[in-house]
Amino acid sequence: MSLYQLFLQSFPSLLKGLGVTIELTVVSLIIAIVLGMVTCLFKISRFKILKAIATIYVDIIRGTPLIIQAYFLFFGITAVFKFTMGNFTAGIIVLSLNAGAYLSEIFRSGINAVNKGQMEAARSLGLPYSKAMTKVIIPQAIRIVIPSVANQFIITLKDTSIISVIGAPELMKASTLIVSRNFKAFEIYGFTAVMYFVVIFSLTKILGILERRLSNGKGSR
Repeated sequence: MSLYQLFLQSFPSLLKGLGVTIELTVVSLIIAIVLGMVTCLFKISRFKILKAIATIYVDIIRGTPLIIQAYFLFFGITAVFKFTMGNFTAGIIVLSLNAGAYLSEIFRSGINAVNKGQMEAARSLGLPYSKAMTKVIIPQAIRIVIPSVANQFIITLKDTSIISVIGAPELMKASTLIVSRNFKAFEIYGFTAVMYFVVIFSLTKILGILERRLSNGKGSR
């Protein structure tokens, strides 16, 4: 079988796996952004218990490998509490928790980067702390963190390959299943690497354009 024929034969399965990879990434990032913002607000809160919860969560996630988190959730927690969980659902949870921890630090850095005089000015105008944060500080912080959030999107997309260890039918798992049938590891993993590269390279360019537009509020230059 020629390389071209092998590619045509494998492409439908790889494309289906790529679809799952993108779905995992998008859904996880949406959840992670919400989780990251909540965790960020906990960390900058004046309530010690909220700070402690956020700090423990972030330290645990950042201090352990993603693959351990996946195994712990999919095999460990389900075994202890006697319930089953779909591998796709487990993948979403693991990726969301992982990205959420990193995004919380990104958001916190963005908020800290906003000039402190902005908060003082807002408070002097009579705005309560919560309104000053949502109306003045956070909108400015969002512009600052756009590049880092875009980078986290790419990182999470690549991290989906690790979720193959719990059987989620994403691109890496699809390629592994194909290799187990035809033993063409070099060719199939080569196709897989090219697909990852094309998607990530394209997303990097698209996110770069969006970043420039959102950062300066103008059209592309």
